[in-house]
Amino acid sequence: MTLYPGVKRRMRPTLRLRLTLLNGILLVGAGVVLVLLAWLLVSESLHPVDELRAGSTVTLADGTTKEALVWQAEMVAQASRELLIKGFSALIAVGIIGVALAYLMAGRALRPLHYVTQTAQRLGEQTLDQRIRYSGGDDEVAELARTFDAMLDRLTAAFESQKRFVANASHELRTPLAVMRTEIDVTLSDDEADVAEYRRMAKVVRNASERANGLVDALLVLARSEAQSGRRLVRKMPADLSMSVHNALSAVKAEAERLKLDVTKDLSPAPVVGDPSLLDRLAGNLIENAIRYNHLLGRLWLRTESVDGRSLLIVGNTGYEVEPADVPGLFEPFQRGGWERTGSRGSGLGLSIVRAVCDAHGGTVSAVAQVGGGLEVTVSLPAADTTPVVAATASVPRVRT
Repeated sequence: MTLYPGVKRRMRPTLRLRLTLLNGILLVGAGVVLVLLAWLLVSESLHPVDELRAGSTVTLADGTTKEALVWQAEMVAQASRELLIKGFSALIAVGIIGVALAYLMAGRALRPLHYVTQTAQRLGEQTLDQRIRYSGGDDEVAELARTFDAMLDRLTAAFESQKRFVANASHELRTPLAVMRTEIDVTLSDDEADVAEYRRMAKVVRNASERANGLVDALLVLARSEAQSGRRLVRKMPADLSMSVHNALSAVKAEAERLKLDVTKDLSPAPVVGDPSLLDRLAGNLIENAIRYNHLLGRLWLRTESVDGRSLLIVGNTGYEVEPADVPGLFEPFQRGGWERTGSRGSGLGLSIVRAVCDAHGGTVSAVAQVGGGLEVTVSLPAADTTPVVAATASVPRVRT
């Protein structure tokens, strides 16, 4: 019997006991039916004097004589009595043995379930590496054990990813704060500091605060986008990816001119339904990355189009070489590519936000490393005239090397 916590005076039989009782009921019930069927057959078949003439008698082995009909009735009654006594005695013995074996077999079959429960009770931050690793037959219990192990693998990956995210976010936020505190302490400790020194310190503090503010904004956008994954968008309005590209280009025009980039545009209408502010951030992040990680006199190409019910946004750039195997990792938070893991060139959340926005709009995003350096990113979202996608999958295909 199992007493469930939080429920007063409520006892429920365990699954093992219920299976045993069910097996016992079926076994005893079948035995009773067989015994009664045998009793009926014996009662109907023992009529040896039915063909004799009325008033006939029979002589028994002890020399006594009885009327045939009386002898037949006594014989049927005795046979029926012995059949019932011996049949039910055998049924009781078989029932006890069957119930005991059923209890043992049910316990053996349910043993992995108890192990699943014990493993779940032991799970914690320090024990997520534990697994069931069931080695029995390939049955439903084995399938349950494998499913539980796979769930633990996903939980472990998610937990480790969350820990890395928190550690990276803390590091990224600590860096500008440390810069501001150091600059302030150094300047204040200098008794000979003049107005020019304080102005220099103020500029450094302002730049560091802008970097911290940009990181916080990026984290908020990422959290907002991930919260709306699976087409659970708060705002659903008609939008056009080509207009988002125009807006993003206007914001970075000065930086593109400073690097003297060759910008190629092929912007056809690409209507979608979604959150315009998130779509603007998606296009802005892609174009900002394409410029930030480009080089002097490099190239930047942009294309939007609508094909087969999908609206596409393609952003490509020249720049630093990226290993094909490193491309999927660029969509993880705080990843800046193999050539630069830390530094002041962005927070490392740009492509993570792009993937989250795509996921929120039921789209996909992929990237291809360019020969000679650079990256081409393709965003595919459901077109405005198609049925909204319910389950979103912003997948990043793995590149085999």
